[in-house]
Amino acid sequence: MADDNLAIGQFVRYGVVGVVNNGLLYLGYLLIVYAGGGKKLSMTLMYLMGVIIGFLANYRWTFTQDKNHGALMRYIQMHVVGYLINFLFLFVLVDTLGFAHQVVQIVAILVVAIYGFFTCKYYVFRVREK
Repeated sequence: MADDNLAIGQFVRYGVVGVVNNGLLYLGYLLIVYAGGGKKLSMTLMYLMGVIIGFLANYRWTFTQDKNHGALMRYIQMHVVGYLINFLFLFVLVDTLGFAHQVVQIVAILVVAIYGFFTCKYYVFRVREK
């Protein structure tokens, strides 16, 4: 039961970090695109900012890590895959199939967020048995 409560608390905190972080970054994405920047360039810049903000918030608050050696490298690895997922969504669904980039980016954010939670919980910020 304690493990279930811990997981639920982590999921809620991850959600709060994600909604605030991604909400602000999505606005930044739209501002850059409508200011004349490319869609993939905008996504790349916002993704990098999100990685930095997300790591700091999730390391200290969501998964309450003290000293987890290697967590930053695992977090970067996770986000390289997340970035590729996001990039492929834009390339396939926008460039190839012609869907609206605004909608595709929202869907990509949700897919990457779900992938990110489980990867953070079980790989990036895993608790090592002593």
